[in-house]
Amino acid sequence: MIAKLAKTCTLRISPQKLNFILLDKVANGGVSMWCELEQENFFSEFQMEGVSAENNAIYLELTSENLSRALKTAQNARTLKIKLTNKHFPCLTVSIELLSVSSSSRIVTHDIPVKVIPRRLWKDLQEPTVPDSDVSIYLPVLKTMKSIVEKMKNISNHLIIEANLSGELNLKIETELVCVTTHFKDLGNPPLASEDASQDRDPEQMAEVRIDIRKLLQFLAGQQVNPTKAVCNIVANKIVHFDLLHEDVSLQYFIPAFS
Repeated sequence: MIAKLAKTCTLRISPQKLNFILLDKVANGGVSMWCELEQENFFSEFQMEGVSAENNAIYLELTSENLSRALKTAQNARTLKIKLTNKHFPCLTVSIELLSVSSSSRIVTHDIPVKVIPRRLWKDLQEPTVPDSDVSIYLPVLKTMKSIVEKMKNISNHLIIEANLSGELNLKIETELVCVTTHFKDLGNPPLASEDASQDRDPEQMAEVRIDIRKLLQFLAGQQVNPTKAVCNIVANKIVHFDLLHEDVSLQYFIPAFS
């Protein structure tokens, strides 16, 4: 999923969590991503030592496709170990024990080059703050949304997402020649978000944001399975924030408004 969303990303390793981070400058129209995995849900044994007791973390920059490709070979593995090693240059070494037909095992090793990020740059890699949204709404089935956006991409480079507090979401493209809108109804709004916002907002009033359609499509194409929870938060004319929860993985994805 990450490999489809970001060519290179930062892997943050801490005692409790692993994070995959992509923080492009939103001001320059870049998308941002913050993906979080609880290490205890993935590893039976986990040892790490950061820079110091107060800064107990490791930040690595890597090509996500390289890690994805290495892990794909481990689908029928007996064991899988990931270590940070130094082989003339820093590597994430993925060591996979595979069972062969004769019941003997063989070890396959992948050395993935990484760049260790110095501590002075960590401050730029913190979890993005989620701005107060005008409207928060549950998303429809992402596969359905993807097939619609794919068709719309042939007509325009930009897409308007608009939603209200009555569970309505519209995907809209407008050009000089044509206006196309897909309507979703009865999607529901997360309870807390709608309580906070509804105090001074008409439930029928739409909040909208105009974004680069390719960035939305890249996000939708990265979703391999339908998440257990998928929320879209719109800050009118500024940013759209997607918050997805897969079984053990949470993913936040930010697409800025098209200026």
